[in-house]
Amino acid sequence: MSVPLYQAKAEMFRTLGHPVRIRVLELLQDGPRPVRDLLDEIEVEASNLSQQLSVLRRAGFVTSYREGPLVMYALSTPDLAELLAIGRRILGAVLSDRDGLLDELRAHSQETSG
Repeated sequence: MSVPLYQAKAEMFRTLGHPVRIRVLELLQDGPRPVRDLLDEIEVEASNLSQQLSVLRRAGFVTSYREGPLVMYALSTPDLAELLAIGRRILGAVLSDRDGLLDELRAHSQETSG
């Protein structure tokens, strides 16, 4: 029995719902990186990063391979970089709407108190 599309999408977003995983995907947008570079950029314990990379790998969001002594990670599809960019645009729009509402509320407060 197959999983409904909406359920698969929910699972995808649940997987993305961790700050370390998002940060890893952001760092991999510019190309493959070794684990040691990811550790330098993300201030977490090596075991925590390893766990999060494992979740991303199982979900199919990243791939890993050896390059000499280094374990390299890469985005499995450029669409993930596009998804992150769309997320930034949505977040920017939502936050700017909130700022606009806050400005409007402040202006209205000043009008009614003055």
